[in-house]
Amino acid sequence: MNLRADSAMLPSVALFTAMMLWASSYIAMKVAVGGYDPIVVVFFRMLLGTCTFGLAWRQLRRVRLRKGDWKPLLLMALCEPCIYFILEAYALRYTSASQAGMIASSMPIFVALGAFFFLGERLSRRVWGGFLLASSGVVWLSLAGESTESAPNPLLGNTLETLAMASAAVYVVIAKRLSAYYPPLFITAAQCTAGTVFFFPLLFLPTTQMPAEFPPDATLSVVYLGTVITIGAYGLYNYGVSKIPAGQAGAWINLIPVATLVMGWLILGETLTPTQYLASVLVLLGVYLTQR
Repeated sequence: MNLRADSAMLPSVALFTAMMLWASSYIAMKVAVGGYDPIVVVFFRMLLGTCTFGLAWRQLRRVRLRKGDWKPLLLMALCEPCIYFILEAYALRYTSASQAGMIASSMPIFVALGAFFFLGERLSRRVWGGFLLASSGVVWLSLAGESTESAPNPLLGNTLETLAMASAAVYVVIAKRLSAYYPPLFITAAQCTAGTVFFFPLLFLPTTQMPAEFPPDATLSVVYLGTVITIGAYGLYNYGVSKIPAGQAGAWINLIPVATLVMGWLILGETLTPTQYLASVLVLLGVYLTQR
């Protein structure tokens, strides 16, 4: 009886831990892009993850790809990590980790919209109302932002983060479908490998600034992102989403903005303006309406 209860709790524990790790990733990414070019940060994050997964090669090679599944796998990897990380890395150059984490709370709404467009799921009026309310909060949060050293252009940064959430939502919908046939370890490894291949040629673009020095805090942040976050957070999330409905799994993302606000304040000394706190309440209220 206790074993069954513990087993039932495992997906929830996995998702909770993944959310805490993801909240810390905004802090780590903010520090990393302060010392390195965003493309450099993301490439080495993916490379570290891929090398770590190489240790599990014997287990991964047993997985047999079903005919035609390479297409959704490719689309999933294109959405996240490829497009998602480009948008988020540049977003955190222009906005604070606290604001980016707050916008991340809107992801369940994007997941619901993704299910509407890609899976044909119907949405109630309450969900549409929550989407409009949360969207208004995100716009208000961005317009109310003041330029600071931590957030030199919050409007641009928050817009990029919103687009990143839309891309991540497509990933969640596809990952949920693929999790019925493939283990979480394989899905996460496929993401890392595809991301490494995708970002490698981008290192040679004229706009990419290769590092001339290696700041310790930024370097440790990249290592943390490439190992603990890439392996831990994505692995735990993919495990959790394989065991419970996608909408329920998406609701756990509501923990990210609160945890990020606390971490941003404790570690980076970030704060929001009073108006932005009101806008954040509007975002969370909109998300609550869609997930109630």
